[in-house]
Amino acid sequence: MKILAIETSCDETAIAVLSGDGDSLRLEKNAVYSQIDIHKKFGGVVPEVAARKHLETIIPLIDDTLGKDKLRGIDYLAVTSGPGLVTSLILGITAAKTLAYVHQLPLVSVNHIEGHVYSPWLTNEIDAKKHFPALVLVVSGGHTEIILMKGHGDYQLIGQTLDDAVGEAYDKVAKLMGLGYPGGPIVSKLAEEGNKDAYKLPRPMMDSGDYNFSLSGLKTAVLYSLEKKKSIDQEDISNMCASFQNAVIEVLLSKTIKAAKEFEVKSIMIAGGVSANQALKDALGSEAKKMDLPFFYPELKFTGDNAAMIAVAAYYKIKSKKAELLKGKNIFSLEPNGNWQLVKNKV
Repeated sequence: MKILAIETSCDETAIAVLSGDGDSLRLEKNAVYSQIDIHKKFGGVVPEVAARKHLETIIPLIDDTLGKDKLRGIDYLAVTSGPGLVTSLILGITAAKTLAYVHQLPLVSVNHIEGHVYSPWLTNEIDAKKHFPALVLVVSGGHTEIILMKGHGDYQLIGQTLDDAVGEAYDKVAKLMGLGYPGGPIVSKLAEEGNKDAYKLPRPMMDSGDYNFSLSGLKTAVLYSLEKKKSIDQEDISNMCASFQNAVIEVLLSKTIKAAKEFEVKSIMIAGGVSANQALKDALGSEAKKMDLPFFYPELKFTGDNAAMIAVAAYYKIKSKKAELLKGKNIFSLEPNGNWQLVKNKV
C-alpha cells in the first residue's frame, strides 16, 4: 500500500509518501515548508497570512516532492481535515480532492490529533499485540490530552486541558518575558541554565482526582511573580523558565503515570509539538522505566506538524478497515472541520 498525504492544518505545508506492508513502514518522500519565520514578527500565527502562503506553496511543493513520477504507484490519498485553522485546512483539502478525483484514487480524511498519536510509529517498532493498550500523552500548541489507545482507531479520552494547552502556556510565558515566538524551544533552552526551585509556582489540579489539566493559573502565577520584582535580569529569566517548566512537567507526569497504572497499559507514548521537549521526555521515560513499560516518542523532525504522521494514521485506518474511503464525486463532499475532536467523550 502506498499513500500520498497532505497536511495544512496550521502554518506548515507538508507532503509525504509512505509505503506499508503489514507493520513494516517506509517513508519514501517527506517535505515540510514551515512559515515560522513569517509569523515570528506577529508573535503568533495569523490565519489569513498562513492560508495565503499555503496557496503559494502547495502546488510547487507537490511538484518538487513527487518529481516526474507524480502519482505513479500511489494507491490512496490522505489529507488532514481538522482540527486546525479552517482557512489553512481548505487549501490542503482542495488539493487532495482535486488530485484524488483526477487520478481516480480513494481519499481518506485524517484527524490531525490522530496523526500525532501515530507519529511514534515512524521511527519505532510498535507491536499492537505487545504494546496495546497504550497511554498517549498528546502535548502541542493547541492540545493537551491523555488518550487511552486500546487498538488501531480505538480511543478513549482520559483527560484534557480545561483552558490553555501546554504549548500555548509556554508561548504566553515567553511573551511575558519578551523572549519571542515560538516560546517553547526558547523557554526549554533557558530552563537548562536556571534553578527550578528559584520560584515557588503552583501545580494546578495536581490533586484534583481526575486526569484534567489547567495551565492558565500557572501562567498568571508567573506574571505575578515577575511583577513583584522591580527588574529582572538574565538569571531571573532562566530561573523562571526552569521553575515554570518544572511545574508543568510535574503535573503532566503525575497525571500520566497515575492513568498508566489505573488502566494497566502495556506502553506509554508521547506525541505533539511539545514532545520535542527533552526534559519532559527524560522525565516521562524515567517513570516508564520504573514501571517496566516501553516508552515511545517521535523523532524530533516528526514532533511538529508533518504529512508523514498523517500517512501513518491513514495507513492503519485503511489496514484496520476503519477508514471511510471517498471515491468519485463523493470526494467533493469532504469539508474542513476546525474543531474536529478525535474522542468526544471521556472515560
